[in-house]
Amino acid sequence: MTHDREALIASWKRTRAHLDAAQAHLAHLPGIDLSTTLEFLEHNELGLAFDCLVHLADDLGLPLDFWQHMDRAAREMRLYSDEPHMPHREAAGSCLLHLAAASERD
Repeated sequence: MTHDREALIASWKRTRAHLDAAQAHLAHLPGIDLSTTLEFLEHNELGLAFDCLVHLADDLGLPLDFWQHMDRAAREMRLYSDEPHMPHREAAGSCLLHLAAASERD
């Protein structure tokens, strides 16, 4: 295995760990359907899983810990970009706003 491939797999594992930790905050909440998110995670579609988690969490007032995990996942996937057509840009922007708001609350 090449070094680049090893680095990519390690990055996927770190991202997955952050997304798993974030989704654990939602798992116990009534009315939250994580089936689509879990399917994306199962197929290593980490960006799509990120989008789903942000969308599910948008209006829940989740704690800073949730948004920190989401922020770490976004950074690992390099989702923060000024590119106008960057995939997941809207969810990444929403994550930053929620992170700031949660930081102020906690």
